[in-house]
Amino acid sequence: MYKIDKQFIRKVRRKDRIATGVIKVGGMVIIASVIAILVLIVKVAFPLFMPAQAREIGAFKIPDSAGTPIAIGIGDYQEVAYVLGENGDFTFYNIKDGSNLITFPMREGSRVKGFDFYRNSIYTLLWEDHAISVVRVDYRPLFDGAGKRSIEPLVTVLDELTPRDYQSEPIRVASRRSDEERLTTAALLKDGRIRVDHLVKVTDLFDNETSEEYTFLIDEQIKGAITTFVLDDQGMVLYAGTDQGSLARWDLADNSQAVKTDEVDVESAGADISSMAMVFGELSIAVGDMDGNLSTFSHVWTGGEQMVRKLRKTHILRSHDGAVIHLTPSRRTKSLVSLSDQGIIHFDHMTSENALIRLEGNTLLFGFAGRGNGLITLDKNNLLKVWNIDNPHPEINLKALFGKVWYESYQNPEYVWQSSSGNDDFEPKFSVVPLLFGTIKGTFYAMLFAIPLSIFGAVYTSQFTTPAFKKSIKPIIEIMASIPSVVIGFLIALWLAPIVERSILAVLICLVMVPLLYLVFMIVLQPLYKNSYFQNRCMGYEFLLLMPIIILATAISIGVAPMMESVLFGGNFKLWLYNDVGMRYDQRNCLIIAFGLGIAVIPVIFSMTEDAISNIPHSLTAASLALSASRWQTIWRVVLPSASPGIFAAIMIGFGRAVGETMIVLMATGNTPILDWSIFTGMRTLSANIAVEIPEAPVAGTLYRVLFLCATLLFVLTFILNTGAEIIRERLRKKYVRY
Repeated sequence: MYKIDKQFIRKVRRKDRIATGVIKVGGMVIIASVIAILVLIVKVAFPLFMPAQAREIGAFKIPDSAGTPIAIGIGDYQEVAYVLGENGDFTFYNIKDGSNLITFPMREGSRVKGFDFYRNSIYTLLWEDHAISVVRVDYRPLFDGAGKRSIEPLVTVLDELTPRDYQSEPIRVASRRSDEERLTTAALLKDGRIRVDHLVKVTDLFDNETSEEYTFLIDEQIKGAITTFVLDDQGMVLYAGTDQGSLARWDLADNSQAVKTDEVDVESAGADISSMAMVFGELSIAVGDMDGNLSTFSHVWTGGEQMVRKLRKTHILRSHDGAVIHLTPSRRTKSLVSLSDQGIIHFDHMTSENALIRLEGNTLLFGFAGRGNGLITLDKNNLLKVWNIDNPHPEINLKALFGKVWYESYQNPEYVWQSSSGNDDFEPKFSVVPLLFGTIKGTFYAMLFAIPLSIFGAVYTSQFTTPAFKKSIKPIIEIMASIPSVVIGFLIALWLAPIVERSILAVLICLVMVPLLYLVFMIVLQPLYKNSYFQNRCMGYEFLLLMPIIILATAISIGVAPMMESVLFGGNFKLWLYNDVGMRYDQRNCLIIAFGLGIAVIPVIFSMTEDAISNIPHSLTAASLALSASRWQTIWRVVLPSASPGIFAAIMIGFGRAVGETMIVLMATGNTPILDWSIFTGMRTLSANIAVEIPEAPVAGTLYRVLFLCATLLFVLTFILNTGAEIIRERLRKKYVRY
């Protein structure tokens, strides 16, 4: 009797325990690493959804002797504030201690009758004698010998206009100087008309400059009496609001007249329009009324075939409890600060319609820092309060990321991704819906190409070929998985895509012709295949019969395509596709992606499917054949159901590989984030978007964090797919696997 060596058994068990411990530790490290990666990307993306905050950093009371304040402001450094008095004096204060730094008197012995404010630093002052002053408030940093910085406030007079005969008392004026040095001044008169003056510089052939002045009145009949108006920064467009809730727009490009282009109702109730302001970028105007409603209008293209630009209400912002008496836009974003007659301040973002900050109090006046990071308020007790605004991502909320948004110059709300542009007043568009759609679209077409070839190839290799051929072909296909993605992307982008573009109709015909001819050939071949002599010599090498079919189908497609294109499609298939079907053909499209991603995915699905089929016990297939089932019946009724858990797992792993692929999609598509299921257009996936945008994204900026949000979505999408696939695989295993 053989005696077992107890020491050997203890040694084996010790090694088993060590191996078990190492495996457990390795598994825990992998799980911890995955969780750590998820925590990292979520941590970077999470600040996108943090609420904006206003923190009081200073407060002081201005002396009653300073007169009645009519406007206040704060510098970008949040160290110096100023008060514009009714006498026209600009008085600057140190925010830390409230000390008076300097006072700039504009005119002695005169009072300001009305004023206008734009670009967060330029005032148009209307004096009692109807003279007009245009002044700019600046802050100049100074450094002493020790490197200590101080802020020197400056008030610069840009234009002085002598008193004019307005024929009717002017209530309010606004003045703008264009890039071409045209000075436009508009005055709202007491009789409800608006007077416009253009002062244009003219240079003759000898470089001598003269000035020409043009004056006209806007007295067209509109709904209600004009209560307020605003000019754009170039003085080319004038908007006016009435006491019946009507908003009118005039084009002032012509020096001699104003052309009314629009008149729309702001609210159905016809509330008195109390304040207006141009939103940063000059494409939209914000309108507040006496009922507390606040909305924005844009000049958008509309009208079907005969496209014209009309004012349309694009956004409805948070309303006030009382009349909106003052509006100030940010000079960095599409944000707006509004004040009601109840003394409540709202800070909102136009594009996302984000309600950012609400400050309650008895506020009479407020000023907004040019960088959008500071706010100053004045209450009824002459108390100035300075607030630091922490609002790094005002344009982001769930609606902006996943909902339709009405962007400036767009005809309707849409899903759009466009993170940057050539100008500073660009409206960032961060909808991730086109990216999710592109990810699903590209994966769908790739799997539509890869799944049939992979599964049919695995079934044929496992069940029909000879063992010798199987040993040769399977390693070759598995080696395909080692081809770098960048090589596949390079080949299909620079070699395959131009070929397909030149012969797109032939390719489409070939995709139909190959399976059709193969079916016809197999029907013709069926009687011959029953012959034992023919069957014994073709067994396992039937695929060789397919080669002539592919060559013949390709030749027929290439030969027939020009004739079909000439007869059916007017000689240009791509042009017909665009004009008659409405589909655009892009050289780098989903058809190319289907080939490229298919090449990357097929080896994975094929190898795992073939293993799953080959691992089915031979007794199952032998029993089916013994019961007189045909070879195909055995595969369809026994082999595929028994191997379905493994086949499904292979498909899902291939799906995950396609979802996360970056280089092939990056190189072989136009990276256009559009919502279009057409196989002839491109798309942009989440992974490709990260690769394209991350080199240009400022660290901790909105784009940077949105890209990490895309990574989070990609992680979650993969997790959901894998979890769902595992649940389905387990159910299939319990249902079909009995051995």
